[in-house]
Amino acid sequence: QVQLVESGGGLVQPGGSLRLSCAASGLTFENSDMNWYRQAPGKQREWVAFVTRTGSTYYGDSAKGRFTISRDNAKATVYLQMNSLKPDDTAVYYCNHAGLGLSYWGQGTQVTVSL
Repeated sequence: QVQLVESGGGLVQPGGSLRLSCAASGLTFENSDMNWYRQAPGKQREWVAFVTRTGSTYYGDSAKGRFTISRDNAKATVYLQMNSLKPDDTAVYYCNHAGLGLSYWGQGTQVTVSL
């Protein structure tokens, strides 16, 4: 049974930073590509970043230059370092693994960027 558990969200001022974590279990993590998505109130879920099993990284337009996705295979954890945060980054952030026709999601972690 695949489980993804996000943590690290919270309230931060504009210009601040947060690091999100997603602890994975029930899958062979070192062979798993991983994503971060986010969903703001009243908006569709948006893809944020992707890291392949080999460590290659890809970013959505909203994340380029500010966010960094990384992974630690020894800890079965994927991270999202978010810098220069803006109010528009306010959303619930979700960890995702998709493979073999299935898609798994965590419960999400709330990020609020506000004064």
